[in-house]
Amino acid sequence: MRARLLLLVLAVLAIAGFAYQNWSEITRPTLLNFGVLQSQAPLGLILLTLLGLTLVVFAASLASVRTRALLESRQHAKALHAQRELADKAEASRFTDLRMLLDQHLRDEKQRETIAATEMDKTLSLHQRELRSQIEQMYHLLTSRLTELERRLDGRPQRVAEPAVLERRPETVHVQPQAPAAGVPRERV
Repeated sequence: MRARLLLLVLAVLAIAGFAYQNWSEITRPTLLNFGVLQSQAPLGLILLTLLGLTLVVFAASLASVRTRALLESRQHAKALHAQRELADKAEASRFTDLRMLLDQHLRDEKQRETIAATEMDKTLSLHQRELRSQIEQMYHLLTSRLTELERRLDGRPQRVAEPAVLERRPETVHVQPQAPAAGVPRERV
């Protein structure tokens, strides 16, 4: 942009310098033919004026195009900003949805774990009760059998114990008689 502006300024300065140096020729009157009408006027001045008007129209057109481009650029920037905000909101919405989905998943997972833990506790409690019941049954069964064995052993005569004693070899035991304590009968050996 600066190069074009610099080139335009240099061209205007060159034309102005040329017109200044040849001002007497530019302002000299000449016979001009306008088709139907003929007139005496300075041809150089008319051409210079037309060049100046062309330059002004060109500058106005350039300013108009530049202004239009700036306005379009601002509109595009606003539209881009709006689209960016919309995309950011959509992304934030997706993140929010993802967060909600993850939270729901975690809640469901916790609920499943709680249900599984509860079921496991119930099953464990049931197995403990069954085990206790079986242990109590075994205890009662063993107790009743031991009681029955004791009753059988108590009901047998003492001879059952004697053969075991008879089978042992007799040992020689030397016993020295002691004086009996007062009031205690002496046993025979």
